[in-house]
Amino acid sequence: MSNIASLETERHRFLYVGMDIHKDNHAAAATNCFGQNLLETEIKNSKKDFDNFVALVEQLSKQNNLIPLFGLEDSSGYGQRLAGYLYRNGYQVKTIPPILVDKARKRETHPEKSDSLDALQVARVLIQRIDRLPNYSLSEEDEIAKQIKELTLDREFLIKEQTRIKNQLHRLLHKSYNSEYKDKFKDSFSLKALKYWKANPLPRKTDDIAGDPLILKNQIKRKIIRLLDIKNETKEIEQETAVLMKQTNQKIETLNGCGLVLGSKLIAEVKNIKRFRSSNSLAKYAGLCPKEKSSGKTIRHIKTKSGNRKLNMVIHRIALSQISKSGNERAREYFQRKLTQGKTKAQALCCLKRRLIDIIFMMLKYKQEYIYQT
Repeated sequence: MSNIASLETERHRFLYVGMDIHKDNHAAAATNCFGQNLLETEIKNSKKDFDNFVALVEQLSKQNNLIPLFGLEDSSGYGQRLAGYLYRNGYQVKTIPPILVDKARKRETHPEKSDSLDALQVARVLIQRIDRLPNYSLSEEDEIAKQIKELTLDREFLIKEQTRIKNQLHRLLHKSYNSEYKDKFKDSFSLKALKYWKANPLPRKTDDIAGDPLILKNQIKRKIIRLLDIKNETKEIEQETAVLMKQTNQKIETLNGCGLVLGSKLIAEVKNIKRFRSSNSLAKYAGLCPKEKSSGKTIRHIKTKSGNRKLNMVIHRIALSQISKSGNERAREYFQRKLTQGKTKAQALCCLKRRLIDIIFMMLKYKQEYIYQT
């Protein structure tokens, strides 16, 4: 394959192949730099179809004297095999955020949605933002980050299920013991408490329990068994995550307020720090750069709701932890200084989050520990 050098000035040299990714089938559309639709097809998520599709794209490229450039809109991860296949065969692959395709669709006179139309919109977004879209890569760092993200998602699903079951168990224990169950343990769902409820789902006297006590007993036991399983599964996931975090050689967990859970989420969302030119780029990606909203002589900046909201949430939690009593003294001083300057608590916290981005960027870039200097 030819080297793809100056993307900004040589847009006319490429065949833009947009792909809308799904679980079993992928829709594809190819255009030139003018957005003219040259190819529209659908392929299965299999190597045989990948081979045939690439051969078709190569034939079209030679006919039009263009270099293939692929853009994948892959929100669920079903395009990893295709992206890896293209990357290993020397093609350049760009990652297309779904929000850009959605915005492009809404700007149409008659916004319609189908897989083929989405693929065409992906190709057009690729043309417009060729110099700003991230490249797909298969580095070891990227692969570890993807695995960490999968584990963090697994843990999030388990925690949501755990919360739902705890709420259900609260109601069942109240039905069994009335409000007295809250006085037996400081934490009604600690390991010690769960073992007790499992052995004693009902009180000795069951005369005042409405309905069949046996059914209530079985209900409580089922909920407790599932909670114990979730505790074990969560522990296993955290152990696996710790192994992967160690492989990254990052020291992000040394930052005050950033333990294994938040640290792994941060790595999962940032992926590869080499994607970002500076801490400003990372801040913009996290939605921590104010958005300009000026008109005429009035110049002002407002808080933005764009950016990676999951990463924003991680930074927010770290910041809250740092200004707590057991947090970071310098962070608390900085937060208080912003308050004395007339900023609200929300504004002061936003300033702290932006400062944290600078620290996190340098820690990830150079794989350094956080050193607290008094």
